[in-house]
Amino acid sequence: MLALQKQLERLPNTANQTTKFTADSGFHSKANLKFLIETDYDCYIADTGFRSRNPLFQNSKTYQTEQAKKRKSRSKTGKTCYPISMFKFDQEAVTCQCPAGKMMRLSSKNAVIRGEHGAQFGGYLNDCRQCVHQSQCMRKPPKKNVGRQVFFIYKNTKEFDYMQTMKDKIDSPEGRRQYSKRLGCVEPVFGNITVNKQMNRFTMRGKEKVNAQWAMFSMLHNIEKLRNYLD
Repeated sequence: MLALQKQLERLPNTANQTTKFTADSGFHSKANLKFLIETDYDCYIADTGFRSRNPLFQNSKTYQTEQAKKRKSRSKTGKTCYPISMFKFDQEAVTCQCPAGKMMRLSSKNAVIRGEHGAQFGGYLNDCRQCVHQSQCMRKPPKKNVGRQVFFIYKNTKEFDYMQTMKDKIDSPEGRRQYSKRLGCVEPVFGNITVNKQMNRFTMRGKEKVNAQWAMFSMLHNIEKLRNYLD
């Protein structure tokens, strides 16, 4: 949070103009969002499930293929598995809907896993056996009395939910429009440095040397931009 605060202090913010601030999922934490909501900045911080909730990406075959590759690379078994973020959990009604749109069976309303209190759901056996998403949702075909199982931790509804508030904000039409600008102003920098300049890993050791190496490549990127602008 201190690093985030230092970055924000460099931004202009006047009564006539509100600075808009965007950041990727690495900044999406309760402490950061609680700090940001108390500032005068108009902030949009993505979470790890931001893309999966976007209808444009849900219908994109390219996006789904890339996500499947990432899940496969992270899995020890090599099998893809839908993350819990793709399941719709209603805490008030204590219900859960799977990515295929099927309602799941409530296995336990008061389950405790790793010290966390929550609700556990299991897919109906017939639904999971006949589901076209089975190969991506489950590592192994269902053999017991239930299919895919998921566990959701109960949130304290009495406390202001900073993380859900940011999700609602960034999922709004204005939030998606503002965050999409990041693709044109921030991501090209990393793409140019890592792909065109082939600096996809640091060759130095130590924080001071790594910072110096990154500063040199950033300077090279800026010089190239100035040269192209003058042309």
